[in-house]
Parts: sequence; structure tokens; C-alpha cells
Amino acid sequence: MSEIIFHHYWTSPFSEKVRNVFGMKGIAWRSVEQPTILPKPHLIPLTGGYRKIPVLQIGADVYCDSQLILREIERRFPGPKSEANGLSAPLGFWADRAFFAAGIPLIFSALEDSVGEDFKKDREALSGAPFDTERMARAVPIMREQFRAHTGFIEEQLAKNGDFLTGTPSVLDAQAHMNIWFLTSFVPQVAEPLLREFARVRAWAARMKALGYGRPEPMAPEAAIAVALAATPATREQVDPNEPNNLVPGQRVSVVPDDYGKDPVSGVLVASSAHEIAIRREHPDVAEVVVHFPRAGFWVVPA
Repeated sequence: MSEIIFHHYWTSPFSEKVRNVFGMKGIAWRSVEQPTILPKPHLIPLTGGYRKIPVLQIGADVYCDSQLILREIERRFPGPKSEANGLSAPLGFWADRAFFAAGIPLIFSALEDSVGEDFKKDREALSGAPFDTERMARAVPIMREQFRAHTGFIEEQLAKNGDFLTGTPSVLDAQAHMNIWFLTSFVPQVAEPLLREFARVRAWAARMKALGYGRPEPMAPEAAIAVALAATPATREQVDPNEPNNLVPGQRVSVVPDDYGKDPVSGVLVASSAHEIAIRREHPDVAEVVVHFPRAGFWVVPA
């Protein structure tokens, strides 16, 4: 199997949950650090315009969004069957949206003085809304309550099942841990009073940290581009007889996230299912790649 190449940056919470799964499974992977803001000259040729992190690359197949990345890792490195397998996606939506939204005002209102103008402008372009730390600060009392409530869900599950959410480390732990890690890593002074009542969550977070990140080896972004250029996509055309809008391989489509970073990626449909859509693209830097996206949370329309 081709190397696992992971495009990320170390402060990304969505990357952290994938790194946690690498640690649980002891996976060897190549670590490609990408910029936190645009331009991303060694990412965009691979993705066709999708700018969010993380991105997983295996040869000339490129997987976007942590939701799909975790699914692909589990397919290639299957673990024991457990209740975690069927709950990963819905729990991921909770972590990525409701729980994540509660943490953002807590973090960036506290970091206001250290957030650079370039970062603010980049995130405004990404979200389509002002990066308004004063507004975030006004939301802190409400979001503090929300973050506590979401953390309480984790505490209850740990009380039932022990050291991890299903008893042993699973992708569910990685999904739920992301926002705890984000808060405690960057604003510990905010996290400490919020987590004080949740002894099980604090102990669980320490266990998650102890799992490590598997076996990462650095790789230059230019080297990852060279891998894609030398490889051939492994994904083959596959007709989905249940495709609700009658999309078929060979049709040109555009794929766009439904939340933020709404930069459409266009290409030729290769394969689709209820969970995934794969499109073929060409770029001079990488020749031909197949870019994979989740279906949930992404819109697909004829190009």
C-alpha cells in the first residue's frame, strides 16, 4: 500500500482527531505541514481548490474532510468491531458543529490580542462573516454554558463505560476529544474552571494524550506533490444505482461544503455512494488525481 500522507498543521483541532486515531492504531504516516492561512501552493493543486485542513493523500487519491478521512483510515486499518463503528459519523457531526461552535468564542475572545490581522482576514474569507472578537466575547457566558453541557455528555459516557467512551480506545474518543484538546491546549486558563467538575473527562484527556500520534515522519510539501505526480489514482469508476439525482460516472460535477470554506471543486465523477463522492481532476503540478469528499455536509451539483 502507498504511504499515508497527512496534510495538516499542529494547531488544527480537526487534524488532532485524526492524529489521535493514528496513535490508537500505531499507524506510520508522513507529516506534511501546511500553512494555517492562504496561500497554500502545495495543497490546492491536490484538492482542486478545497482549502480546509486536514487532507489525506494516498498516492494520487486525495481525501478531504476529517469525517471521510477517518472512514478511509478505518477501511484500510480495520479495528475490532464495536458500537463505535456505527456511531462515528453522527458523533462526528456533533463534535464538528455543535460542540466546536461552543468552543470558538471561548478560545478566540481569550486570544484576541495575539490573533494577527492576516489570520483574521483569512478566516473572514473562509467563513464569509466578520472575525469579531468583541462579539465573541459577548457570547462567552452562553457558550460557557454550552461547552459545559457538551462536556457533561462525555462525563456521563465515561461514568458508564470506564476509561474510554466504549471501554477501549476508538474513533468515538478521537471525535469527542477534539474540542477538549483545543480548549485546554490554547486557553488553559479558560479550560481549568470549566473542566474542574469533570474528573473523568480530565483523566480521559490525559489517557488520550498518552496514546500518542502513531509513527509520524516529516515530509516536505513539494515531496507530497511529487508523489501524486508519479502515481496513478487507484479509484475506479463505479455506478451507484441508488444515486438520488441520477449522477453517473463521466458527468462533470462541482462539490462544495455546506458550512464554510465554500470553494467549489469541479471535476469528472468517478464513483459515488451514500457516504462518498470521488471526482477526477487534472493540474499541471500533479497530473491526474481523484479527490474524495463526504456526502453528508457537502453539496454535489452538475458543473
